[in-house]
Amino acid sequence: MAEGNMDALFAGVEYDLLELKKKEAAIQRFLEESKSLLIDKFEALVAKQPKKPFLIYDDMIYTYEAIEDMACRVASIAKSWGLKCGDCVAIMIQNEPSFIYTFLGLQKLGISVALINHNLTAHSLIHSISAVDCKALIVGSGQELLDAALDVLPELGKLPVYIQGVFKKNLPPGVASFDDLIKDTFPTAFSPTIRSEVTLMDTCCFIYTSGTTGNPKPVYISHSKTVLLSCITALMVDHNQDDTIYVVLPLYHSTGMFLGLGGTLLAGACLALRKKFSARYFWADCRKYKVTLIAYIGELLRYLVSQPKNKLDGVHNIRAAIGAGLRMDIWNEIKERFKIPKIAEFFGATEGYTGFSGVSEKPGALGRLSPLLSRFDLDKKVLVKFDVATATPIRNEKGRCIPVAVGEPGLLLSRCPDHLLNKKLYKAPSEETEKKLVRDVFVPGDVYMNYGDSFVLDKEYFVYFHDRLGDTYRWKGENVSTKEVANEIGLLPFVEDASVYGVAIPGHDGKAGMAAITLSSNAKLGNKELQELYAHVCKELPFYARPIFVRHIPMQVLTGTFKNKKGDLAKEGFDMDVVKDPLYFLDHGNRAYSPLTKAKLINFLKSKL
Repeated sequence: MAEGNMDALFAGVEYDLLELKKKEAAIQRFLEESKSLLIDKFEALVAKQPKKPFLIYDDMIYTYEAIEDMACRVASIAKSWGLKCGDCVAIMIQNEPSFIYTFLGLQKLGISVALINHNLTAHSLIHSISAVDCKALIVGSGQELLDAALDVLPELGKLPVYIQGVFKKNLPPGVASFDDLIKDTFPTAFSPTIRSEVTLMDTCCFIYTSGTTGNPKPVYISHSKTVLLSCITALMVDHNQDDTIYVVLPLYHSTGMFLGLGGTLLAGACLALRKKFSARYFWADCRKYKVTLIAYIGELLRYLVSQPKNKLDGVHNIRAAIGAGLRMDIWNEIKERFKIPKIAEFFGATEGYTGFSGVSEKPGALGRLSPLLSRFDLDKKVLVKFDVATATPIRNEKGRCIPVAVGEPGLLLSRCPDHLLNKKLYKAPSEETEKKLVRDVFVPGDVYMNYGDSFVLDKEYFVYFHDRLGDTYRWKGENVSTKEVANEIGLLPFVEDASVYGVAIPGHDGKAGMAAITLSSNAKLGNKELQELYAHVCKELPFYARPIFVRHIPMQVLTGTFKNKKGDLAKEGFDMDVVKDPLYFLDHGNRAYSPLTKAKLINFLKSKL
């Protein structure tokens, strides 16, 4: 890392010392907490504080012993299926109490749990289920989830599928009622010895991430990593049993799962859970449930800012907001308008080895990456020059990576811990892990992980997020694989090829999807085809992965390795003063992709995308 002048080097020493102190505290906390599994902590809390509220959902309060009762029933059911330590069960459940007691019940037996995104349908859903070699699938309540499960049932073979929220008499053939089993099962407690063979390095759960393969990939989350990630809340805000943590983020993602459920269990606190985010009810919920901590992603807070101002905006008990992705342009507005005493920003990746934590609370900053900190950093982090098209490092004449200067965007790499060098990141072919690794970075034999994101340093070595690179972009809080979207669009008979990329939209975090398509020989893009395209993406892709814009181009531009060259397309976006090709937008009103005009664009951007 370029060191700059001495003034810059020492300008943030105070923050460096604070970072080091926090890291030391985090390591000590992790060492203390990692003596037991997350399920052990839950059972200890049940014994210690059985009547204490553990979960608030839809105005109902569930105590620790109430969730324990349901978790024991789930464990008894799983045992009756013949499941044992090391087996895997997939669950596809929305944010509701059954997610928590189902997860904890399976953990009682040492069963690993695959956390399926409940927005998935069709091919993506089939892939996610089959990728983990699970012994059963448990589907949460709701007609949409039931329909999604029934749609893929023929592709799941003999996999048992259990549906929550409905009794057998109301279910079609091929699936079983989980509620019938719950009703007929006694909540017998299990001795922890039933999972005595489970170690901290065994798999607790799988959390899915999208990447260059075009399909969701299940990331191994060990029991040790589960505890480590759950320590983030303690690291950032030092929470305690008197806190109530408000979570509207999906529990199938790391932030909701570990800041929310994990953080609650480490402190013996209370979790206030909502099925999905509502800007209208967010602050009302916080006041009603006496929330003290909120978990966020940047998009969530931007939706809150866009709401009309209210005299009650700052009336609450919140002492801190913990999350990722809050941009500098609204940081101060969030803090001042909603009177949040502390914003604790961090960065990490589900499959990653390291991260940033903004203990200084400098607007937009994720932490510091100074030369002083680097000397003490066991998980050495570096920003290096990179190729925008491939999201891979650029090498010098000696074949080594090149650190960036202050103010220059750089690709984030972090050194792989020796004890994890030979472990797979994903339950997928080993080459998927290898794609994330960069070898011989600075010296022969060293190995770093490529995070696929670029960051920039200011003159005081504070780190700021710059862009998401490569074959993924982020929209509506979800990572979207461009290859997955392109592959689905390419299945249409009139589409020859598709280039998919993210484009920035004013007033929105992340990037919206855009597809540049070429047509098959003799095909046309008329009303019929535009309706078929709309119907296809709505059926096959979750809402956040559906391209917002479509561009009809005469031919694709390829790289020397025959990959679609998307850099110029992404830069031009949907700028109608630059783009002369026909443009279309996702028009739910007409259930089609409709031609885009400047007037329609203005109205469309004002709508709720």
